Amino acid sequence: METRLPTREHPLLIFDGKCGFCRIWIDYWKLLTAGRVDYAPSQEVRGEFPQIPVRAYSESVQLVRTDGTVVGGARAVFESLGQQRWYESSRVFAALTEAAYRFIASHRNLAYQVTRFTFGKKIEPAQFALTQWIFLRLLAAVYAIAFGSLALQITGLIGAQGISPAQQFLERVAGNFGSYRYVTFPTIFWISASDAMLQGACIAGILCAALVFAGYLERAALAAAFVLYLSLSQVGQEFLSFQWDSLLLEAGFLAIFFARSAPGLRTVAWLYRCLVFRLYFLSGAVKLASHDPNWSSLTALDFHFHTQPLPTVFAWYADKLPVGVLHGATWATLAIELGAPFLIFGPRLWRLAGAWCLITLQAIIFLTGNYTFFNLLTLALTLFLFDDQALRRFSNRSPGVRQERRRASRIAAALLVVFVITTGLVRIAEALGQGVPPPLDLVASAAAPFQVVNTYGLFAVMTTERREIIVEGSNDGEEWLPYEFRYKPGDVNAAPRWAQPHQPRLDWQMWFAALGDYRSNPWFASFIVRLLEGSPAVLSLLEKNPFPDRPPRYIRAVSQEYSFTSFSERRQSGAWWKRSYNGTYMPAVALKGAAEAVR
Repeated sequence: METRLPTREHPLLIFDGKCGFCRIWIDYWKLLTAGRVDYAPSQEVRGEFPQIPVRAYSESVQLVRTDGTVVGGARAVFESLGQQRWYESSRVFAALTEAAYRFIASHRNLAYQVTRFTFGKKIEPAQFALTQWIFLRLLAAVYAIAFGSLALQITGLIGAQGISPAQQFLERVAGNFGSYRYVTFPTIFWISASDAMLQGACIAGILCAALVFAGYLERAALAAAFVLYLSLSQVGQEFLSFQWDSLLLEAGFLAIFFARSAPGLRTVAWLYRCLVFRLYFLSGAVKLASHDPNWSSLTALDFHFHTQPLPTVFAWYADKLPVGVLHGATWATLAIELGAPFLIFGPRLWRLAGAWCLITLQAIIFLTGNYTFFNLLTLALTLFLFDDQALRRFSNRSPGVRQERRRASRIAAALLVVFVITTGLVRIAEALGQGVPPPLDLVASAAAPFQVVNTYGLFAVMTTERREIIVEGSNDGEEWLPYEFRYKPGDVNAAPRWAQPHQPRLDWQMWFAALGDYRSNPWFASFIVRLLEGSPAVLSLLEKNPFPDRPPRYIRAVSQEYSFTSFSERRQSGAWWKRSYNGTYMPAVALKGAAEAVR
């Protein structure tokens, strides 16, 4: 029943000032309504409204409308927040919300405790102005690292005298795909893939990152950085096929819509949260979906620290932890990857708890393995599980809140959300081996070359043995001297080295090559040819060239099985590794034979 009172300039919501639950939510609603609604505790204003029964104040909030009529309960809440259309859309919905309101009103202490342990004592609307400022600078740093790291290696990897020349790759693509090559392999290097063009793209990428970091032309610089890195990834072949390359592209694509001049901060922030969910959840899900017994039996970390691609010195010590601790850490890894992502969509305090779990996991990964810029990028993405309210503890910067444009920006944001969420669900289904409806599969396939929505999941199957390829050269076929790599294990007395955030991409590919043979890794035979030719660009990727005057006549590759030494073995010998011969990886070849292997 409605009660009519004198008219008012603004609606007035009257609440129980002694109710802790009410005070928390009223403070939040004040921020949402921003002066459109007045608020007052019933203890202070009940004398002004004798027409409202005293008992009504204890039962529910009372909304005095501008025309003097009064409503209470769930309807009063919906109207105060400007959402009455939801209340009026269905009688069933209205009845359910009124029932829920009565339950909460009669259990206020319980509701207060639940609010404290889900949202906290102070609730604020999610704002991302500070989040935007910090994230864009972290992303700029990652872009600078990625482009800078590539600049040091690009000619040796895919230059004209590199291991897998980009120009030759594009010629093969053009022969196979014809005019479709521009869509199937979108890259600016169709113009030219010369060494100067490759190096120029890396330098331009660093300059774009610097502009973003400085806050100039953010949106244009982010778009250019995305195009440049996508172009490099398309011609980088196996050397730019890592999941963090795809993750950087996906994060960089969304950042174009998150730049200072772009509308829709809140929308894009939630899309970043969805990306974090997909990244972590798939990382855990693929481990179980693979049916690898090392994950199901919790023994994966018994092997991980010494078999991962490029361990750090901390991995040597982690490898010595008691078996029970390693099994517990394996369980914790699965629990965090499979459980914490769901907290992203929970109440605020739960989301923050999930964020700290993910940060802890990343910190451990960072300390024990050289995973390039992956950890830094992942931590930057985890920033979106916080908000400006939480980040103000760490930064007092106040970038200010910009008004978002309407109409066209809303339509664009809606299209972006539909595309990203739909394609993301397709990627999850694909990773878990589930079927995808043809229309959705078509959209996802069309988007795949641009790497704007990707699938993730590292170490689905745990490697239990570490095999290293030792490349050796000789002039007489009798005395063989090893080529030393910068970061991958070789000399057993050399401690595991720290590489990150730089990625030595040849060293990484050597780890993958050791899992198969040289016939399944065509780039490896090309690598051997470049060593026999004495290519300066390729030799610059190595730590030591045992033939500095001229290339050797023969090169071979042997496989050695490596594992960490124990405490006692290290004390006795000083060695960090121990190894045993595992056979020939590639038989001795001369330049003519190696060239034939490439063909």
